[in-house]
Amino acid sequence: MITTATFVQNLKLALQKPLPGADGQAPLSPEGRYPADRLLEIPDNYREGAVLLLLYPRSDNQFYFVLTRRAEYNGVHSGQISLPGGGREPGESFPNTALRETWEEVGVPTNRISILGGLTRLYIPPSNYMVYPFVGYTPAEPVFRRDRREVAEIMQVPLSVITDPHNRHVEMRDHPQLGRVRIPYMLIHGYKVWGATAMILSEFSELLRANVMRET
Repeated sequence: MITTATFVQNLKLALQKPLPGADGQAPLSPEGRYPADRLLEIPDNYREGAVLLLLYPRSDNQFYFVLTRRAEYNGVHSGQISLPGGGREPGESFPNTALRETWEEVGVPTNRISILGGLTRLYIPPSNYMVYPFVGYTPAEPVFRRDRREVAEIMQVPLSVITDPHNRHVEMRDHPQLGRVRIPYMLIHGYKVWGATAMILSEFSELLRANVMRET
């Protein structure tokens, strides 16, 4: 079996290579969504943010990552499943945004996380955000502390869940921008994870399949 050190090193190297990009996001992209690289379809006034896919080992010798269920509020992402993250503050780097938001939302100190690299940026039309995803690693299972105002639930998810094709499904749904379309999603802990979060996890899953998992 691959060791923790080798897995982390292989992943870090993979994140320095050309990424799967839009092709990696596509399997979990809503039908009719513009490809991620058609930047002419993105307005000039978009806001910027970052999210963190935080990996860590647990005592069962599996790697996990953390998702949150957003609190209910009057907004387009109310109650959705997401990676820790949020808007970039003036002068802040994108990796630091991801680290800060992870600390604020789930209580993992920034000095305990190593950023391994970034995934492909992704535009989210409903909130007009350009999101920059990063992959982080911490060598021990964190003691989580959720921000009760923003986070309704913290979920620890085995990495194997997103690489298992049996956890991928499709349903018809009314999308606010696209109309009645096929929406692919991952079923994680009984929740339907779709949209930008699912697309990020799809690209990461493809990166693992092509560059890391085959090493095992």
